[in-house]
Amino acid sequence: MKKLTKQNNTTPRQRWVYVILGIIIMMCLGTVYSWSVFRLHIEALYNVGTTQSGFPYMISLAFYALFMFLTGKHLDKYSPRLIISFGSILVAIGWILSAYAPNIYILTITYGVIIGAGVGIAYGAPMTVVARWFPEKKGLAVGLILTGFGLSPLITAPVARYLIEVYGIVQSFKILGISFGIIIPLLSYPLRYPCDNDYKYLKTTSNITENINDVNTEKMIKSKSFKGLYFSFIIGTMIGLMLIGMTSNIGIELIKLPSKTVTLLISLFAVFNGISRPIFGWITDKLSPRKAMRISYGLSIVAASLMLMADEGSLVLFIIAFSIFWFNLGGWLAIAPTSTLNIYGIKCYSQNYGVVFTAYGIGAIIGVLASGLLMDFLHSFNAIFYFVIISCIIGILISQKI
Repeated sequence: MKKLTKQNNTTPRQRWVYVILGIIIMMCLGTVYSWSVFRLHIEALYNVGTTQSGFPYMISLAFYALFMFLTGKHLDKYSPRLIISFGSILVAIGWILSAYAPNIYILTITYGVIIGAGVGIAYGAPMTVVARWFPEKKGLAVGLILTGFGLSPLITAPVARYLIEVYGIVQSFKILGISFGIIIPLLSYPLRYPCDNDYKYLKTTSNITENINDVNTEKMIKSKSFKGLYFSFIIGTMIGLMLIGMTSNIGIELIKLPSKTVTLLISLFAVFNGISRPIFGWITDKLSPRKAMRISYGLSIVAASLMLMADEGSLVLFIIAFSIFWFNLGGWLAIAPTSTLNIYGIKCYSQNYGVVFTAYGIGAIIGVLASGLLMDFLHSFNAIFYFVIISCIIGILISQKI
């Protein structure tokens, strides 16, 4: 009896520690969003254009989504610390090998394939941990964890810029790789899933019951709601990832801002990317997935319209528009997992969200290729913003199926 009482007294504190650790882990993994800081240096180093400099970023996001899917069905079989540690080793190796890449194609393998795979392996475990520890507020808890991934550029973009200025891009890759290879495994060590006694306690204190609407992956894929969720997620992430990857280029080349100013603004945008995750997690819980999606699409249309009015020196328009774009990408990375939990239940969540998350990879490929091709052939940033508006209108129509 004394043992049970002790557990009841410590469980609430314990589960919030998991949230904090998960946020920091996600912040390390989210360095992929700081690619725009490296992009112009990569173009100069390898003498490549916008399309080619987007290859490592695009492939990294695609493999991140692929390995999130492949790892999903194994999250229940192994401890979260083991999965996260294994993923972090790949992340570290990828960063270090990127320092030795002789051309953009090898960099696409080291940064894209290896780092992307590592991030995908590690990404799902912290989310699954907190989703199980917070059954009464899954959307908020998952959103908080994802805040770390979104806020990553707030820390990593200035750090990366500083490292590049002091040590050069090659040494910067090595330093980041070694750092992540040490930090992430240490942070993952305390993480664990609730045991049977924990579940009994959580059900008692949270006043929840078993979800009778649990749906397995096969049934989920056949449902009409899945198609609406999947294609909406593709469009939402396509827009966000495309514009996050182009932030530096647009700030420097269109608005004519100094690179240092753009880097500082990326840190600001990262705040919006981070805070949107618990906000959209809460909106999806309280309203509905469909309404949350429409809000996001509407905001993207507003942001793209503002950028169509922007030209050299339009600092305020740039800040407002890209704060919205970064905010919306973070929102989609809360809308999708929260919708998956709410519609299909917790029982098969790891596998179900692994499938849903492949839409992220497809969105990354389409978005990065589309923006690169539009710039290389039309040489117009406005073409990108018109593309965004049309995509949002299509997304609003598709979201009707959810």
